[in-house]
Formats: sequence, C-alpha cells, structure tokens
Amino acid sequence: MIVSALLTSVGINSGLCIFFFIVYSVLRNQPGNFYVYVPRLLAAKEIKGSHRFLQRLIPHPAWVSAAWKLSEDELLSSSGLDAVVFVRIITFSLKVFLFAGAIGLFVLLPINASGTQVEAFDIASIPSVKLDLFTISNVNNGSNWLWVHCSAVYLVTAFVCFLLYHEYDYVCSKRIAYFYSSKPQPHQFTILVRGIPVPPGSSISESVDSFFMKYHPSTYLSHVVIHRTNKLWHLIEVRSAFVFFKSRYGATVASQLQQSENPTNWVTEQAPNPNDVYWPFFHSSFLDRWMSRVVIIVTYIVVTVVFILPVVIVQGLTNLSQLEVWFPFLQGILSTQYISQIVTGYLPNLILQMFLRLVPPVMEFLSSIQGHISHSEIQRSACDKFLYFMIWNIFFANVLSGSLLTQLSELLDLRNIPSHLAAAVPGQASFFIAYVVTLGWTSTSSDLFRVLQCIGILFQKCSCCCSNSNDVDDIEVPYFLYHKEIPKILFFGLLGISYFFLAPLMLPFLLVYFSLAYIIFKNQFINVYAPKFESAGKFWPTVHNSMIFSLLLMHSIALGIFTLKKLRTASSVILPLPILTLLFNEYCRKRFLPNFVAYSAESLMKKDKEDANDPGMPRFYEQLITAYMDPALSPLQFSDSDGIRVPNHSDNHTDTLLSSALAV
Repeated sequence: MIVSALLTSVGINSGLCIFFFIVYSVLRNQPGNFYVYVPRLLAAKEIKGSHRFLQRLIPHPAWVSAAWKLSEDELLSSSGLDAVVFVRIITFSLKVFLFAGAIGLFVLLPINASGTQVEAFDIASIPSVKLDLFTISNVNNGSNWLWVHCSAVYLVTAFVCFLLYHEYDYVCSKRIAYFYSSKPQPHQFTILVRGIPVPPGSSISESVDSFFMKYHPSTYLSHVVIHRTNKLWHLIEVRSAFVFFKSRYGATVASQLQQSENPTNWVTEQAPNPNDVYWPFFHSSFLDRWMSRVVIIVTYIVVTVVFILPVVIVQGLTNLSQLEVWFPFLQGILSTQYISQIVTGYLPNLILQMFLRLVPPVMEFLSSIQGHISHSEIQRSACDKFLYFMIWNIFFANVLSGSLLTQLSELLDLRNIPSHLAAAVPGQASFFIAYVVTLGWTSTSSDLFRVLQCIGILFQKCSCCCSNSNDVDDIEVPYFLYHKEIPKILFFGLLGISYFFLAPLMLPFLLVYFSLAYIIFKNQFINVYAPKFESAGKFWPTVHNSMIFSLLLMHSIALGIFTLKKLRTASSVILPLPILTLLFNEYCRKRFLPNFVAYSAESLMKKDKEDANDPGMPRFYEQLITAYMDPALSPLQFSDSDGIRVPNHSDNHTDTLLSSALAV
C-alpha cells in the first residue's frame, strides 16, 4: 500500500469519527433519543430537565469532560470491578505506547529514514512511495545503528514487564478488597454439584442430602435440585444441584475437593451469582460435557479456517496489480488515482470489519453450548476464542497469506518461523495502520453513536405510534459486551508491540485509538451500560497472557530481523529475552493467578468471622436457599429442614403438580 492510499483511508475514517462525535453531541440532547444514548440514566430516573430547543441543536462537549473526570472509585461503585479492569486495560496500553512511542518516533524513525536500502525519493514523490522507507527494512545490512533497535527491544520489554507486574498486583489487591467490602453474596456460600449418582429407590434430593450430611456435616446447610424445561409441558430431571453451606470457607473447601473416588461423579465447582446463572444449558453427565467440548473445538477450528477466505480477498484488494490480474475488466476504473486509493487503502479494512462483526456473536454462541453455567464464564470463554481468532486470522493469516501457498513446506519448519516473520511483517505495516484506523477509530466511535439502536428506535417510532413506549419502568438497560471489546484492545496491543521497532509510524495511530477508547467507553459506562454480572476482575489473566505472547512474538521477529540484516551478534543478544520473559510470566502465574481462581482460606475465614455476629445472617440463609430458581419454574413445595423452609423438587410431586395443571 502506498502512502497516498493510506492517507485516503486515514482521511475517510477521521471524517467519520468527527461526524459521529458531532452528531452524537446533538442527538444525545434530544428527549426522544434518551432510550438510545442514556438508557441507564433514564432507568435510574436521573435525567435532568432538557435545554431549550435551539440549545439542544448545538453540539456540546460537556460529556467528554464528564467521562474524563470520572474517577476509578466512582466507576467501581456504579459499574463494578470488571468495568474498572476494562478501563485499566486501556490506561495500561496508553502507558506502554507513550513510552514505546517516544523511543520509536524520536529515536528509531530517524534511523530508519536515514538508511539506503530503499530507493531515495524527493518530497514531491511522497504520496506514491511505500512506507518501507520509514521501517527497519531501510536500515543498511550490518549497520551498527541496528544496535539501537536491539536496545529498544530490551527497554520496551523491561518496561512492559514492570507495568504487567504492577497491574497484576494492583488488580489482585482490588479483587481482594472488593471481596472484603462486599455484603454476603449467595454464590459465596453455594456450590454446583453435577453427576449425582442416584441409588435405586432413591431420589436426587435424597442422594444429595445423604452425601453432604455424611461428608460435610458441620458446614452443609441445604440444597435445591435443578430442573430444566425445554418445552412448555416437558420437565427434565437433571442430575445436578445447588448445594448451600453455612460458611464461605465450607463452600470453597467442598468446591475444591474431589468428592468421590470416581472423579466423574459428584463433580463440584463454585456456583455463580443467581443473576449470573445461564439456565438454558445444563449438561447432565460428564460424557455430555466432554463431548460438547470436543464438538466446540472442531467447530471453532472449522470457523477459523473458513475465515481465511475473506482474508485472502482483503489481501488481494491491497495489491493493485494482483487485483487487475483477477479482474481485468476493472483496469480502466482502477487506473483512476482516487478510486485506486480507496480500493487499496480503505475498502479492504471495511470488508474485514464487516466480516469481523459476525465473529463475537458466533464465539459467544459456541461458548454458551460448551457447558458453562454462567454468563460471566461464557463471556470469558468467548473473549479467549475471539482473541485467538484475531491473532491467527488477522495477524498471521494477513502476514503469511502472500507466501502461504508457495512456501507451505518451508512455513511448516519451525526453525524458519522467525525468518519468515521478519521478512513478511514489515511489509504489512501500512495494512495494519489502516486496520487500526478503520477498526479502531471508526468502530469505537460508532459504538458511541449506537447506529443499530438509533435505527431501531426510529422504526419503532414510525411503526408503533399507537403503543405506549414511553414507560421508563419497562426500559431494558443493555450490558457491556466484554468479549467483544477486550480482544480488540489486546490485538491492537499486539500490533503495537510487534511493530514499534519495525514501523514506529504505527504508534501515533494506536495512541489516538486508545485515547478515543478511554473517553468513549467511560462515557458509555456512565450513560448506557449497567452491569449484568460481576467476575471481580477475572478478565485480567487473559490480558497478562496476551501481553506476554506479544512480547514473545516481538522477540521472535527481532531474532529474524537481525539475522536477515546480517547482524547475528544482535540476534544472540536477543536470545535471553524470551527466556527471561517466560521466567517472569511463571513467577507472576505462581504469585498472582491463584487469587483469581479462588479466595484464600485466610480471606474466607476473616470474612466468615465478621458475619458470625451479624443478626441478619439467618434472614440471609433463608433467602439464600430460595435464590437459585430457574425463572421458568416456580417453587413447587416447601419442607422443613434444620428449621429452614426450603424448596423440595421431588420427582413424584413434580409430576403430580404438572398433571394437575394439565388437567385444569
């Protein structure tokens, strides 16, 4: 891609961003659009009186200031710890690329531009040249200036690792503090048990009660058997139950221990919060869950491979000569300069963006049928799937697509991977800059504008004029799709770390994206999104692992680059970096990750002691055992157990009630 095509893409997307900002600043002030742009405030009845008509037509940037001033404590109290962690991903990225940008733009870029590997040009010819002049490809082979790039790789690696340690420690401490400050929550005292064996002549409820009274007599409280209804008149017996305990410590111990000599029976895990339970999908057996995971893995691989087709099409559009070979009848049209710039600079990433919009819902669907029993688990699983998908299909597939068919045998040789990456990655700098501009700037700004929701409200106003749609009590406040946005941010981080020493010109575009994301997403947390679930920061290990992978990828590319540039000594100097990075990652995994899996016995016992003298705990236990009820079902019968009224879903009684209902 030549400079003029890249500038065309930047110009189009900059215009769209400005358009979205201006139109949003006007539309958000119109009372008829409150359902689109401030549904959270509308539902909370915090909308103030509107301005006069003429004032509402003037764009006002006050919302930018409000988003900028929103403190972390305010965000924590209003949107939860997951929102805080999400914003810290953005601020972490800003810190990384401010540091890398200072090195890249003021040190590495002048060195790259002063090389002679690429044919020199005059100022007038800038629009027609490629970006290779400003990349490491232009530095002379064997030049001692390459040692500056080698030093920069060390400096950025050290800085990123320092920040990663600090952020992991900070998020971990916030997670513990969040736990200490919380009131008793149902999921803290509850575990999910699956694969319950039922002896002949006994019921699931009797089996659960007998087992836990025998092996957890001092902490066991009660239980509720899970029933599923897949049709209106069909009730399934699921061999699973929510089991309640008198303390957090007792519930955690039971969830972590293997309960039976047969590990496929009495399978336990910590229960999610009642409003986080994903009821539509409960597997009854270990074999069902295992088979579903196999099917999902195969499906995921198929989807990933199929997506290579649009990637190949996109890469063909960036190469004008290749495009003319594929479609010779377009030669006359493509000879027009402005059209060729749009086709090669803007159109490829627009097409890629359209295809990518289909991926997050697909990944969420695959995760939902994988056997996860909570919305938060589904989103974390979908987040990982989407991130891996983007790394393979957007980065590696685009970088290697030019030589994928002709050099497949060489690519399969693992020893050649660094050299292939070193040869291919710098040449894709302009494509990924256009990618950042299109899928970063414009896509994020369109989230502010909420195009689909705005169109939906417009159609609703036109078609439902006779219905009362102004009832604030009926408004549905959306929740934030972490699995859609976190992988995008992490992928941009991967691009920035990989390219900072190869093509420093990418860094300003990334800084603009992260700045936009910081303002826009904080504004959306204030006005639009309300938390539906809370994982207490469990997304952060994914962030940490992604950044470690990005560093290792950068090291691999650096090894290949210095070898191709005939400075093998620098390659030898780089060799310790991936080893040191992996050792650092292993230390962080041992030091911090256990606190994201389960809370410590120290924390649990301390919290349990605080609640021991709380007069409200008996009332909490009474509400606890009725909290986990499928919304499609209602309590059928109550029996007394340990002086507490609990739901009893015995098989015979359920069938009797259903038969009576059908008879009526």
